[in-house]
Amino acid sequence: MSDFPSTIETSTTPVEGFGWGDSAELHKCEDGGGLFHRFKTIRRGTVAELIAFVMAMPEDRQDDYAIQKDGDHTLRIGEIRGLSRRADFPQGA
Repeated sequence: MSDFPSTIETSTTPVEGFGWGDSAELHKCEDGGGLFHRFKTIRRGTVAELIAFVMAMPEDRQDDYAIQKDGDHTLRIGEIRGLSRRADFPQGA
């Protein structure tokens, strides 16, 4: 379930939780022209899997990566670290 509301959603129930299972791409950000300069896709998976992957890297390499979540939301390292510490983060992702 995505945490981005659909434009055709008819329910008035608020979205619950975070879309840990949403599909996403892991990108390596290369210096020189900002976030999208030579943005390279490294792997695809769920948001939870990619967060776990980045957090398993050496800390000095984590800043080189970003996660592009379906729905056009980019997670940079600060948000990735914050999400990995959430109580509802899926263990063993």
